[in-house]
Amino acid sequence: MSGSIDPGCVRLRLAVEAGRVAAVAVASERPRVAEVLRGREADSAVKLVPLLFALCGKAQGRAAELALAAARGRECAAHLDPAVQVEVAREHLWRWLLDLPPLLSLPADPEEFARLGRGIANGQRGSLAEFLAGERIAALRRRLEEMDDPAEAGRRLLPSADAAASLAWWPQFDAGFCAGPLWQGRAAETGAIARRGSASAPGAFAARWLARLEELRDWAHGREKVGAGGTASAAQATSGRGRALVETARGLLMHEIALDGERIADYFIVAPTEWNFHPQGPIAGWLNGRDAGNREALNAFAARAVAALDPCVRWELELS
Repeated sequence: MSGSIDPGCVRLRLAVEAGRVAAVAVASERPRVAEVLRGREADSAVKLVPLLFALCGKAQGRAAELALAAARGRECAAHLDPAVQVEVAREHLWRWLLDLPPLLSLPADPEEFARLGRGIANGQRGSLAEFLAGERIAALRRRLEEMDDPAEAGRRLLPSADAAASLAWWPQFDAGFCAGPLWQGRAAETGAIARRGSASAPGAFAARWLARLEELRDWAHGREKVGAGGTASAAQATSGRGRALVETARGLLMHEIALDGERIADYFIVAPTEWNFHPQGPIAGWLNGRDAGNREALNAFAARAVAALDPCVRWELELS
């Protein structure tokens, strides 16, 4: 992200009493992009958006373009955007080959990621499909099943919707909603696990990792459908106000632009991190009541919990 903007941070604050986690506070601090874009000429502002984000730049840029077009009256039905699909596939592969192995005390595989990443960029799905069916992924799956992983009674998953349908749920965005989005008055989770409806796995963390893997497999085999990662849509909320929805690797990204003539009057972004790290989201339940006697073990468990939800910003853990 641009050096002029704080990239944001997810902060977990754990209160420890009698050797256990007694309370969990979750705060997501996101970059203040609206302050940078407000008042700018609309077309130049939209071109700036993908440059402001280190992750999911294609999705951010596409959401900005579609939201501006919708504000001008050009709506867009839900469809699979090939460039965003490639970005989603690459992000899923990154998670599995670079981020997951160290969490399981295994080495990352940057060489394999580089090789397969080039294939993804060139649309070569066959080599990826072959790799995903191989022993490397099978070994990672076995280690996932052995991981210290909390059970889950249920999940509150954000349902699939296009931009037009979303207007019934949220007629207009504001700063408060962007900071703490709710669906039907409650927190909800987004991402591959929400897009797939569920995932059968022995624990909460494994379920989310396996949902990413299955979505990546769908792309590799060419069987992805609208609603999967890479889906994009846009609708006009009111005259001069447009909204775009894009399904990124981490979940639902929403942009809403309000125009004043040909300038940005206001700009709202709801990123997947705001959904997945909502204070009433799943991570507090996973951490509450954990044994805090071994701080190293607690830190490692927190790292696995955060990785399962995959924030698009750095994260920090504080214990008191």
